[in-house]
Amino acid sequence: MKTIRKSFPETGLEASALHKEMQMTKSKDAAWREGKVFGYIYYKDDEAAKVAEEAYRLFCCENSLNPSLFVSLKRFETETVQMMTDLLHGGPDAAGILTSGGTESIIMAMKTARDKARNDHSEIKYPEVVSPESVHPAFDKAAHYLDIKLIHTPVMDDKRADINAIRKAITSNTILLVGSAPCFPHGVIDPIAEIGQLALQYKIPFHVDACMGGMILPFAEELGYPIPGFDFRVPGVTSISADIHKYGYSPKGASVVIYATHELRKYQFFVYTDWSGGLYGSPAILGSRCGGPIAAAWATLVFHGRDGYLRMTREVMETSKKLQERINAIPSLRVVSNPDTCIFAVTSDNIDIFEVGDELTAGGWHLDRIQFPNALHVTLSYHNIKKADEFILALKNAVAKVSVEKTKSRSTHFAVSFVKGLSKMLPETWFKKLSSAATKMMGNKDGKGQGMKAAMYGITAAIENRGNVHDLVLDALDGMY
Repeated sequence: MKTIRKSFPETGLEASALHKEMQMTKSKDAAWREGKVFGYIYYKDDEAAKVAEEAYRLFCCENSLNPSLFVSLKRFETETVQMMTDLLHGGPDAAGILTSGGTESIIMAMKTARDKARNDHSEIKYPEVVSPESVHPAFDKAAHYLDIKLIHTPVMDDKRADINAIRKAITSNTILLVGSAPCFPHGVIDPIAEIGQLALQYKIPFHVDACMGGMILPFAEELGYPIPGFDFRVPGVTSISADIHKYGYSPKGASVVIYATHELRKYQFFVYTDWSGGLYGSPAILGSRCGGPIAAAWATLVFHGRDGYLRMTREVMETSKKLQERINAIPSLRVVSNPDTCIFAVTSDNIDIFEVGDELTAGGWHLDRIQFPNALHVTLSYHNIKKADEFILALKNAVAKVSVEKTKSRSTHFAVSFVKGLSKMLPETWFKKLSSAATKMMGNKDGKGQGMKAAMYGITAAIENRGNVHDLVLDALDGMY
């Protein structure tokens, strides 16, 4: 298919032709089964995938909107939440809900805190949530949707939350404290126990975002890794979000948000009783929910069991530690901080790390770019471990190539300096026009423009007016869709 369909089809396409077109389209996607994509995909093996796919297929048409009609889904969801509650050491009164992903879990936790504050503290008119600046942007999204002010506090040199900064940020309007286990950018766990003490002292709910770590930290701890307390065993923790579709290796989207008590969970629910269509109640954001992810999440947990997750965690954590050691041994590179998990960032003090990323991309390796500091992001999953040695070799070659290509480096740095200067000198409206033009020029339409990624990330990191970056990203997002 060479062009995008822009009108509704007059006639249907027969199944064989339809599947052929879909297979051809899929062939352009990243070849993640090769183990060269870090993040986005969490995959055990073909056998486990087949179990999840069959469970998904069996229930892909069922709708969990009405649990009394689909009692199977009610069982799967209830047992999945109970299994996750047990894993995270929730007490006998703990209760949770299965959601479509970490973002929905986080939005629900924020909504719960807001509504509890409305009930308990009617004097709070402008609710605030205090969180380290390293928390996932899903919290910013939730704050935007729910009309909550998110107070970002700085992190320390090791990228963990600064407990003193959190203490100073607490006001009479604070309705929730947040910590990560671990944070996405650098894979470090915030001082959950210390934040929990603040939560108890000021009588404020405390949410732990364990979307990344909820399905690997418990098993890493059991294997003897020095994992600091992060779950319901920590005094002060009132809710936790944890994704099953990450290190639980179930299909998207499956996450849980669990509360210390049933009473707290009630604030998450939405109920409307004055509709002509009858009484309406919904536990989370979605109304109708596909049964596929629910059944697949349950099937995946039951298929692997504790022993299966221990085996996977052992291999992933061992590989992660070895990778970090070997990366730190490469001249010009270093791992940011001392990660607690298999998630980490790689930066450099003397070469352009984004150019290193471009070279890796050209070789089929896919790593995210992050900033503050500029770094390549590694989310090591089970399907990546077989490529560990090959990745280190590719990384060394990329570093060597970037180190000797001075011309490209000078042109990139010139572009960054030029735009940084423009952001200070030009009027806002002019800069917005240039941002739009830059988006089109440096985009990745039809797979082109890969070599411009270092310059693009470098430019956005260099612009001091973050509003300009916001406009640039808005233009890129609009163009992408």
